[in-house]
Amino acid sequence: MKKNNSVVVAMSGGVDSSVAAARLVDEGYQVTGVHLALSKEKTVSGTKGCCTLDDARDARRVADRLGIPFYVWDLSERFQEDVMQNFLDEYAQGRTPNPCMRCNEKIKFQAVLERSIELGFDAVATGHWAKIVNSPQGPLLYRSEDDAKDQSYVLSVLNQEQLAKTMLPLAGSTKPELRKEAQARGLITAFKPDSHDICFIPDGDTAKFLHKHLGNKKGNIVDVETNEVLGEHDGIFEFTIGQRKGLGLTVPREDGAARYVVSTDVATNTVMVGLPSFLRVEVVTGTNLIWCGPILDSPFDCGAQVRAHSDRVPATAFHQDGNLTVEFKEPLQALAAGQTIALYDQDRVICSATVVSTNRS
Repeated sequence: MKKNNSVVVAMSGGVDSSVAAARLVDEGYQVTGVHLALSKEKTVSGTKGCCTLDDARDARRVADRLGIPFYVWDLSERFQEDVMQNFLDEYAQGRTPNPCMRCNEKIKFQAVLERSIELGFDAVATGHWAKIVNSPQGPLLYRSEDDAKDQSYVLSVLNQEQLAKTMLPLAGSTKPELRKEAQARGLITAFKPDSHDICFIPDGDTAKFLHKHLGNKKGNIVDVETNEVLGEHDGIFEFTIGQRKGLGLTVPREDGAARYVVSTDVATNTVMVGLPSFLRVEVVTGTNLIWCGPILDSPFDCGAQVRAHSDRVPATAFHQDGNLTVEFKEPLQALAAGQTIALYDQDRVICSATVVSTNRS
């Protein structure tokens, strides 16, 4: 990327994107800060999550400090359709979506990148913790040097065309170093806490949010081995695969062993519970296959990651017609349809897919 190129920096109002913008200014890029308005209902000051009024004010104050133009882009309608409605639809179908990955795929990169290019900008930059390396095979996505903050998993929904127009200025840093740098620069966000909440559920009560939008639908909680009814529920979306607490079961096992949610059935509105052995997953199939680098011949060996900060496990992957099958060399525990699986070649992201089915041993 040429030093005089114009770059849009998505400024969330946090320390990561603040330093990302500052570094690009130092490097001579023509930087414009953009804060994304993702909800028609403004989140009030003092609440958790991201995209609050406080966040927008902090982003503007950082932009003023850096002497760069600053705008707020209203992407609320697209966010409502592509992220929030998708979140509700997936839960209604008994799947477990990751709205942050959906937002990265559809909003922070696809929508923002499309608008930026239309307006004449050359690239989009964010404060994500990962690394893009140019190679003869095109841009490649790698894990961050700061393993504790690595976000390559949530960026695994980006294809090479998007990576070619993306800049990640935090590569090579650690979070403590970043905060010291922000303090030295006099940025108001230097010691601002990180947000870990779903931005459109600022109180963190996902069950309450789902009940508000999906209503109540009573059904049974059933033992997967005996088919015995053990209790009732008000909606299968209240439960996640692998959940142990808060099941409200009325019939304990004779051996005293704990039961876990092992599956849900939308057709019968049933939650199935059983021993941890029923959570073992040996094979998954996925759709919406996205290649972050060159397409590899099938099959290929890889490391598979199924959550943002979970370990990568050895696996063999097969692909055909945009679909992916992954066989784990050691069974995983508690993997649900709707989750994203990202595949790695050591620290390089190969591809990602959305899990549609699991085969339990």
